[in-house]
Amino acid sequence: MRTLTALVLTAALASGCQSTEEALITSSTQVVVTGPAASAIAGDMASRLAERIGPAGTTSIKMENDKTDYATALEAALKALGYTVITNGKVAKDQKPVEISYSLDSFDGQVLGHLGTPSVALGRTYAVTGAGATPSSPLSVMQRN
Repeated sequence: MRTLTALVLTAALASGCQSTEEALITSSTQVVVTGPAASAIAGDMASRLAERIGPAGTTSIKMENDKTDYATALEAALKALGYTVITNGKVAKDQKPVEISYSLDSFDGQVLGHLGTPSVALGRTYAVTGAGATPSSPLSVMQRN
């Protein structure tokens, strides 16, 4: 009888740990940000990345420029900080560029910016207006080993 009671109690406790498929549903979609908003986000993300990847004079950056306003603004912001930016994929034999990835996604009426390297990933949300974009969250930093 004790075994049956223990089994029923264990089953009851375990069933309380299950969740339904409706628990947390989050989704994000790629968003196109243009003009002043693209420049504001790119400038902020580039300066935050510069704090973590090393000096501009000795570090080059490799990125894919997909010809969006954000990619163009990100390239310009990195160059303005003094980095050599490689967008054509042609790396000299003596160069070891830091390869970056980037994205902008729409989430809960805001724009989520992501900028990553093999060693660090940065993320932040922005409130976008016609005049530009302002950070609406603290900077999220993830260090990778």
